[in-house]
Amino acid sequence: MLKYLKPYWYCCVLAPLFMLGEIAMDMLQPAMMAVIVDDGVLGGNLPVILSMGLKMVLLIVFGGTTGILCGVFANTAAQRVGNDIRKDLFGRIMDLSFRQTDRFTTGSLVTRITNDVTQVEQMVMMSMRSIVRCSVMFVGGIVMLYLQSPRFALVVACGLPFLAAFIILFLRKVSPLFTVIQQKLDALNCLLQENIAGARVVKAYVKEADSLRQFGAANDELCDINLRAQSMLAFLNPCVNIVLNLCVVAVLYLGGVSVRTDGTITPGQIMASLTYLSLILMRVIFMANIFQTFTRASASWRRIREVLDTAPEQRDGTARPADSCRGRVEFRHVDFAYPDAPDHPVLQDLSFTVEPGETVAIIGATGSGKTSLVQLIPRFYDVSAGIVRVDGVDVRDFARQDLRQRIGIVQQKAELFSRSIAENIRWGWAEADDEAVAGAARIAQAEDFILRTPSGYDTPVTEGGHSLSGGQKQRLSIARAVLKRPEILIFDDSGSALDLRTEATLYDALDAAFAGTTRLIVAQRIASVQRADRILVLDNGRLCAEGTHRDLLASSPVYQAICRSQLKKEVTAS
Repeated sequence: MLKYLKPYWYCCVLAPLFMLGEIAMDMLQPAMMAVIVDDGVLGGNLPVILSMGLKMVLLIVFGGTTGILCGVFANTAAQRVGNDIRKDLFGRIMDLSFRQTDRFTTGSLVTRITNDVTQVEQMVMMSMRSIVRCSVMFVGGIVMLYLQSPRFALVVACGLPFLAAFIILFLRKVSPLFTVIQQKLDALNCLLQENIAGARVVKAYVKEADSLRQFGAANDELCDINLRAQSMLAFLNPCVNIVLNLCVVAVLYLGGVSVRTDGTITPGQIMASLTYLSLILMRVIFMANIFQTFTRASASWRRIREVLDTAPEQRDGTARPADSCRGRVEFRHVDFAYPDAPDHPVLQDLSFTVEPGETVAIIGATGSGKTSLVQLIPRFYDVSAGIVRVDGVDVRDFARQDLRQRIGIVQQKAELFSRSIAENIRWGWAEADDEAVAGAARIAQAEDFILRTPSGYDTPVTEGGHSLSGGQKQRLSIARAVLKRPEILIFDDSGSALDLRTEATLYDALDAAFAGTTRLIVAQRIASVQRADRILVLDNGRLCAEGTHRDLLASSPVYQAICRSQLKKEVTAS
């Protein structure tokens, strides 16, 4: 935490200093009021009332000004610290592997970067304002009360142990619940995100009632645990108020006895003492609330640190691609299993080579490992065994940014962002001019529908691309990859939402514009792969056959079965 506070040390110093000015106003006012009562009201001295009243007004103005300045600097530090933590958190999240992100869950990461950081901001602000105010006013109140009467200070000394016992008892019981509350909030956010993102599926299958029931159950759990924590804390204020009122009664009794007997205590002093007593004991109550905030913030800070302290599983290498990188891809005895299922390999002893400029298609049954294979090339995951090389260099020896700059990948699920069509395409190359963007759209067969939209390339895309059809989203994703002009183009079943005619036209355009570019095409349809230079056939994670469409029809039973299932007839080599 000190690392984040250090750049704003001046705020951390100035905020408490200005707070002292506000505290001085609160400390001096009761004593000045005592003088007004004793010397002015009871003594019938109007000049005393006027002069002391004017001093009180000036003191209030001074204290109010310093209080405002304290708030400005405290809030500046809190917001800047929160801003820095959010940026570091987001940067670390972006650097985590897919496995690490799945372990935290998206909902939990959203909670940590929003709610948890807000709790830390509150802690920073209260550290500069409330802790200083409470501590100084507590000690100063006792000193001022002692100056009024040592017996009154003794009353407070007798009440403080009871207050401390109540605070410690309740906070010890409540503190563990704050971590549970944040975990329940994680679960609620995950459920909320899933149902909002999948609203079309929910409505299509008439599952609104199920979604409401699940959300209601998760919300009830969060409400119940919050209620438990707040119910325990609700007992704290009455207990403290009991002690406070007993102390007030004791001060009134002792003051009344002194006024009647020896006259060492004046009515004005009793009134000032009651004010100081209230200041002292109310600071204790406020300190209990501070401890509650700090306990909640401590739980949030631990969750934040859990992410910040998580070292990315994938490390960058020192090798850099040569400027003459041509896109040769090589798999040598590759095994791969997802980290959460290490005993269930997805790919086994996979070996093949894609030469520069070659178009290689990958086909196989669902679950045969096609997508997993292409995700190893840009290091979305690392191999369990074996080596994946690009231009003869192990991909793990590259800096990931350098490696991925050379690869354009179009995934099966098209991901678009809430910005214009042109900006979504320009995601592949931020400096591209309008002509380059239009050229990429033409290659991707997207220009026709783009020009039919209300504002053309400036038409905004709604969140998640819901304003576009599946085929339109895929074509924009292809345009984005094409604009990048990579050495290696990977299409992960990215033509599944395109009709065969559009897909054929797309491949013709790619052949003309990217003749020397290495292309890997993952597909389910025979029509999508039969024009490739070579086809790899996967079966249960193993490479069972490779060759041209004609060769595989003659030699590969697996490929023949795929053809029969799609063409609904026996296919034989001609």
